[in-house]
This record gives sequence, C-alpha cells and structure tokens, in this order.
Amino acid sequence: MNAISAKNIIKYFHDPTTFQVLKNISFDVKKGSFVSLVGKSGCGKSTLLYILSTMDTDYEGSLEMNGQLVTGLSQDALSRFRNEHLGFVFQFHFLLPEFSALDNVMLPAMKLGKYSKKEIESRAIEKLRLVGMHEFAHKSASRLSGGQQQRVAIARALINDPSVIMGDEPTGNLDKTNSNQVLDILKRLAADNQQTIITVTHDQDFAAQTDRIIEMSDGELISL
Repeated sequence: MNAISAKNIIKYFHDPTTFQVLKNISFDVKKGSFVSLVGKSGCGKSTLLYILSTMDTDYEGSLEMNGQLVTGLSQDALSRFRNEHLGFVFQFHFLLPEFSALDNVMLPAMKLGKYSKKEIESRAIEKLRLVGMHEFAHKSASRLSGGQQQRVAIARALINDPSVIMGDEPTGNLDKTNSNQVLDILKRLAADNQQTIITVTHDQDFAAQTDRIIEMSDGELISL
C-alpha cells in the first residue's frame, strides 16, 4: 500500500514575479519506507515537503495519503488530518525551553484530545524510552544538549502514532555522533513500526543509509 501518492504536482511562486518552482511532480512512497529527498539548495525539495505535509494547499495536481485524497480538504479537516496522521521533525527542535521534556512530548496529544491526560503521560514516557530519553523526562528542555533536544523532538513527533513522519534537515544542526543516533531511531521506526519517513537532507551519508533517494533539480525529479 502507498502511504503517499503525488500526481502531477505543479507549484508557482508569484512574488516578486511568477516563477514555476515545481514541475509536474509524480511519485509514490510505499508504507514503511524511509525516503530521502535530496538536491541543491533552491531545487524545490523543501517546497515539495511543505505540500506533502498539507501545510501548503496552493498547488495544481493531487495528493493522496493513506488512500485518502487530501487535496481540496478544508483547513480544519487538514489540521485534524495532520494531528492524527503526520509527525514532524525539523532542523530546529522548536521545544518550549521552560517546559520539561515530558511536557513538550505531551503537547500534540493534548491538542488532539483523544486520550486522558494520564494516558498521554504514560504514552509520552513510552516515546521518550523509544528514543533513549526517558531518564530526562522531568528535565527542562533548555538544560538538554542539542542531540538530546532533537531526540525529544522525535518523541514529540511520535506521540500521536503518526503513519507518516516528515523531517526537514532533521540532523542539520547535529554532529556526526548525534546524527547517527537520530538516523538509527528513524530507521528503527520504519523497520519495526512500519511508519513511513520522508526527509529533506543535504547530508549524503544520511541519505545513503535510507531505503530510497529521490533527487530533485530545478523543480523536477531527476531520479526516483
């Protein structure tokens, strides 16, 4: 089964002049695969990830996720879909510094409102254990190292058990040791949990260890 199916995605930027940033992008991503999106800066990979994440709805073409057509859904429906099905890991962890690691991980589940607070807390501990951070659950985010903060950010992305995890340079700010730890966590999620992972990366070593590399150049796919 395909987790993501993009068909004929076309995207224009209109400021300061009209410019076509994505040209007829079509590809499928199988459930449980770990995919890297690579290419030079400005080739359109982050723009494509933004569309795949359902944040950008101003495009031509169609996007299906888990067999559901998401193109054309209302902003409210997309927000609900994201909360339930998607997890995000960015280059910058975006943790709330004054909150504990545990509180940061609990936030998206509190927003979704599907479980009781007690249940969310135990799920959050479980996700922190998965990334080797459960011993730091009650430490404030500001007192964690960069690598630790990124692992907490991954736990936060996992709290609602998303079927698809999207990463935008998830190891961009990390040294080699921490990059490898993050890579190992993501590989495990795809292999053991059948979660689909798609990441934009400049790191060739990182990309080489994923299941599949999709390369872009000037708004087009040049290898799948």
